[in-house]
Amino acid sequence: MDIVIWVLAGGILGWIGYTYVGYNEARGMMVSIIIGAAGGFLGGKLIAPMLSAPPVAGDFSTFALFSAAAVAIAFLFAGNAIHNRWGV
Repeated sequence: MDIVIWVLAGGILGWIGYTYVGYNEARGMMVSIIIGAAGGFLGGKLIAPMLSAPPVAGDFSTFALFSAAAVAIAFLFAGNAIHNRWGV
């Protein structure tokens, strides 16, 4: 269930980045949502366990959610910077 929440949070941040901040406007909204979702997944699955103690089985980890959001934002920023610089 946590993975779904991380991906959903990243996708929402991707949508917000596209709609309000203007990230990845040239590539479209779906690309922003996919980049955000991938960042949310990697942030929750890889980064959060490296930086904190694992939660008790079945408990929700707010730190993992914040890590997923932070990595999703970083991925969106990097994707926008790469697109602006090299047009990829």
